[in-house]
Amino acid sequence: MIELGVNIDHVATLRQARRTYEPDPVIAAAMAEQGGADGITFHLREDRRHIQDRDVELLLRTVSVKTNFELACADEVVGIACRLRPTWALLVPEKREEVTTEGGLNVLADRGRVAASIAQLREAGILVSLFLDPDPAQVAAAAELGSDAVELHTGPYALARGEEQQAELERLRVAAAETTAAGMRVHAGHGLNYTNVRPVAAIPAMVELNIGHSIVSRAVFVGMREAVAEMRRILDVVAPRG
Repeated sequence: MIELGVNIDHVATLRQARRTYEPDPVIAAAMAEQGGADGITFHLREDRRHIQDRDVELLLRTVSVKTNFELACADEVVGIACRLRPTWALLVPEKREEVTTEGGLNVLADRGRVAASIAQLREAGILVSLFLDPDPAQVAAAAELGSDAVELHTGPYALARGEEQQAELERLRVAAAETTAAGMRVHAGHGLNYTNVRPVAAIPAMVELNIGHSIVSRAVFVGMREAVAEMRRILDVVAPRG
């Protein structure tokens, strides 16, 4: 079985376009649970472009499945996570000018900050995952710092076509095997949709996929509950529930 985490950030993106109260990502989370989500993912960015502090507070009080709090290695946001104690904290890189996360965390180049964030989060009883490109050196560094999981960046795979896409898929397979061998869980996400998700879900070591934009886009037409249920059915064909 593959666990499905549903990222609700872009429900908040739509709300913030008018800076109003709807659509509410907290309601979206409840509907995603009804559709079969195993977890709810949300990213409290330093610039607060979509998810707001109020959302995080309410999500941590109302979500009944596991919660996956995406955040940068920034003292303020790490402090919020430590206070609210989600199930998982996913450390990601963050740049103000990017539209969405553009690549994996560079653990090798920013080892001190990453190590400090991991230590704070784990002291608060939070499981920690690092969002990484499928690079063996980065995976090894994550293991050395005591990360509980690695979330592999699937963006290049999602954008590639033909032989290039197969090469990206192989990079993911190799990194997934190395992650498991190092004693960490394998998660993946970014750019996955109803068409390209199957090969990633079929990677033997895969435990969890986090998918947002595609599900929220589908929800515009069929509703959040059904959009999540459709993705859940695809994953259950690839890796049936035990």
